[in-house]
Amino acid sequence: MDDSKIRQSYMPAGQTPNFRKYLRDFPTSQYFRRRAPRKVPAFSFAYADTGAGDDVGIAHNWASLDGVKIVPRYGVTNVLPPVEVELFGQRYAAPIGIAPMGGPSIVWPGADLILAKAAQAARIPYTLSVVGGALIEQVAAVAPDVFWLQIYRFAGNDHKIGFDLVRRASAAGVKVLTLTVDTPVRTIRSRETYAGLGWEFNPNARMMAEMLRRPRWLAALLRNGYPRFASLAQYSGKTRTNDIIRFARSEMGGAFMWDEIARYRDAWKGPMTLKGILHPADAEKAIALGVDGIWVSNHGGRQIEALVPTIDVLPAIAEVVGDKATILFDSGIRSGQDVMRALALGAQAAFAGKSFLWALGALGEDGPAQLIDLYMNDLRASLGQIGAQSPAEAREATVLHPGAIKF
Repeated sequence: MDDSKIRQSYMPAGQTPNFRKYLRDFPTSQYFRRRAPRKVPAFSFAYADTGAGDDVGIAHNWASLDGVKIVPRYGVTNVLPPVEVELFGQRYAAPIGIAPMGGPSIVWPGADLILAKAAQAARIPYTLSVVGGALIEQVAAVAPDVFWLQIYRFAGNDHKIGFDLVRRASAAGVKVLTLTVDTPVRTIRSRETYAGLGWEFNPNARMMAEMLRRPRWLAALLRNGYPRFASLAQYSGKTRTNDIIRFARSEMGGAFMWDEIARYRDAWKGPMTLKGILHPADAEKAIALGVDGIWVSNHGGRQIEALVPTIDVLPAIAEVVGDKATILFDSGIRSGQDVMRALALGAQAAFAGKSFLWALGALGEDGPAQLIDLYMNDLRASLGQIGAQSPAEAREATVLHPGAIKF
C-alpha cells in the first residue's frame, strides 16, 4: 500500500455530515455524559445515568472492562481494518448494537425512533424494548433491515399478550427476538426515585421547573408527548399514558421460566436470543432448548449492585458455548475499545445502552448517529492497533483478564 493510502487510513471518518463538526466537543462517549446534564431536565439525566442502589454495579462493570489488557502484535497491518460482521445470517456494518432500553424517551422525547433511524442508516442492530415508546410497527417502518425486539414476561391468560407480541414481531419483519430473563423481581434505582421518577410519570413542581429550563427538550416533548409503553397500549384499552403504564406494570412480572422459554422458541420461527445470562450452566440450558444467541448481561448494573461484572463471566460462557450459538454482550460498553475487549473474550457483538442515552441528552436527535460513528472509528483503530485485521481476529489476541471467573 502506498503512503498516501496509509495516511488516509489513519483519518477518522464518519457516515454522518456532522461527524467532524461534533468530533472536537465529543471525542468519546464520556464527553456526552458530561454535557447531557446541561441539556436535559435533571430527572432525565438521572434516568439515563443511574443504576441500582448507589451505582456500584455500574462502577464494577466499568472497572472490570478497564482491567482487561491486550498484548498487541506488530508488523502485520498499517491500516484500519474492516469491521463488518455476520449475525444470525445477516451482514451488519460492525459488531456494535443498540441495546434494548425501557423508557429512553424520558431522556429525549421520541428517542426510540431516533435510535432506530440512526441504526438503520449505520447498518447496526437496533433492539426495541417492548416497554419502549414506539410501536413495533413504527420501528419496522424506519429500521426494516436492523430491527430486533426484546420482550418481557406477560404470563397472564396463558401468555396471551406475549404470544401476540411474537405474532406482531413476525408480521413486522423483526430479525431477532430476545427474551429477557434477568428481572425476576422489581428493584429500586435510588437516583431515579430521588429525582421524582416512580412507577408512573407524574411530574411534580420541581420536575416541571426543570423542564421549563430546557426549552429544546420541552419542544421535543410537545412534539412527541409523554413517555408511554406504546406497543402495550392496545392491550390495555386505555389512552392516557399513566393508565397504560399501570396496566403494563400489573401484567408484566417475573423472569421467563425454562418451560416458557421452550414455548416461545416453538412459537418464534426466526433467530432467538436469551438476554441476562451470567452462568455457563444457564447458557447450556438455553442452547439445549434451541436458543440461537446467548446474550451475556447483568442488565447494565440496573438490577442489583451485587451481580458479577458481565465481562468477568464472558470467557467461561464462551468456552461452553463454543460454536453452538452466537454470543452477545452488554453492560458497561463505553467505547470501541470496550467492544474489542468483549470480542477478544468470546463475544461476536457488543451492545451499548447508557452511552446512547448520554448522546441523546447531549445532542438530542444528532446524538445517536454521532456516537455510532465514534464507536465504529474507535473499534477499527483499536483492532488495527493490536494487529487484528477483522473483528474475528480479536479472539486470537493474548489477553490479560485478572477478573475472569472460573466455574
